[in-house]
Amino acid sequence: MAAQKTAANDKVSLAFIGVGGRGSGAVKQALKLGTANVSAICDVDSNAAERSGQVVFQATGKTPRTVSDFRKLLDDKTIDAFMIATPHHWHGPIAVAAMKAGKDVYVEKPASHVFREGRILIETARTHNRIFQHGTQMRSSEVTAKARELLDAGVIGAVKMSKAWNLQRMKPPAPVPDAAPPPGVDYDLWLGPAPKRPFNPHRFNRSTNWSNTFDYGNGSFGNDGIHDLDMAHFGLSPRTHPVKITAAGANVDGGLGDYPDNMQVSFEFEEGKVLLYEERSWTPYGQYGFDSGNMFYGTEGFMLFSRRGMFQVFLGSKEEKGPGMKGGGGHPKHFADFIDSVRSRKPTVAPPEVAHHSCALVHLGTIAQRVGRVLRFDPKSETFPNDPEANRMLTKVYRPPFEL
Repeated sequence: MAAQKTAANDKVSLAFIGVGGRGSGAVKQALKLGTANVSAICDVDSNAAERSGQVVFQATGKTPRTVSDFRKLLDDKTIDAFMIATPHHWHGPIAVAAMKAGKDVYVEKPASHVFREGRILIETARTHNRIFQHGTQMRSSEVTAKARELLDAGVIGAVKMSKAWNLQRMKPPAPVPDAAPPPGVDYDLWLGPAPKRPFNPHRFNRSTNWSNTFDYGNGSFGNDGIHDLDMAHFGLSPRTHPVKITAAGANVDGGLGDYPDNMQVSFEFEEGKVLLYEERSWTPYGQYGFDSGNMFYGTEGFMLFSRRGMFQVFLGSKEEKGPGMKGGGGHPKHFADFIDSVRSRKPTVAPPEVAHHSCALVHLGTIAQRVGRVLRFDPKSETFPNDPEANRMLTKVYRPPFEL
């Protein structure tokens, strides 16, 4: 298999799949690392692929291979790993195909578009012995490592509840009419497993729009809130999936496409722990000074934590200040850690099991909000007992020939 042939001192050969905002930034990160080669760039928009190709050429003097269809790269034995930064509906299918072809994968958040894809990612990585990294960068932050050390030492006692919030003001632009795809864009491939629909400039060009459409994205919940949910799960450390999910969503400022702009979700776990999530896309202010953050509540105190790079402990009934720290957000180190794992074959800090448990909160919470009632979930079978309506939403129909 390709990645297993990479010697410890060799540079890892990377293919970048999707080079819009996040993908183009990752190309620049890889160029700065010095431990990886940007060997190929893939984007359904040939113009975007060409722009990133020029960035690589200017930095290295070498022109990477550019393609519009990632499937043309699967049999390329010179490529060790894929970095996937496409719209959400393509994350799982590309990651699965890449791992089956012997490639390691770094896949941006959320790793799965629907719940069932998370389990498939786990089984595929195990079967094909692949390295997998989920793009939840705070897993690699020095702030997160220190917080883990203190939580494990019982600084706030036993953690019984965690809370995550994502409060970033967002509002979709005014609608525009459908149009013909621009030159150089393979729109049918962009749609991929999603249903056939006319091209629309807003949906194609703006992640804040396609991510708020069921067919392509997971709303702000899964596009940005997943970072905070991942940290809430990290702080609470439940053994498995929640057993009870309660969600309420409403539109205060017109909504965000297929998703509400005002949302609250409660996840209850069998060991008596609770995880709460709040999302308000209509407020210009944050909470405790942060637009995205967490609280970890223990029996002896609580910890304020933010992926903006900080934590602060408060202890006892007087909420006296305890240990605190400010540091980086983890972005460069997270990608560097992935490259190191490709070379060493040691698991990453965000393997598919961790990704599945965090992304599951997005999927289960969304399902509860959509059906409009309290849901009971069985973590062992990964189903909603005696609830066919909710169970249907754990997966989706894939448009041929793009089945998972």
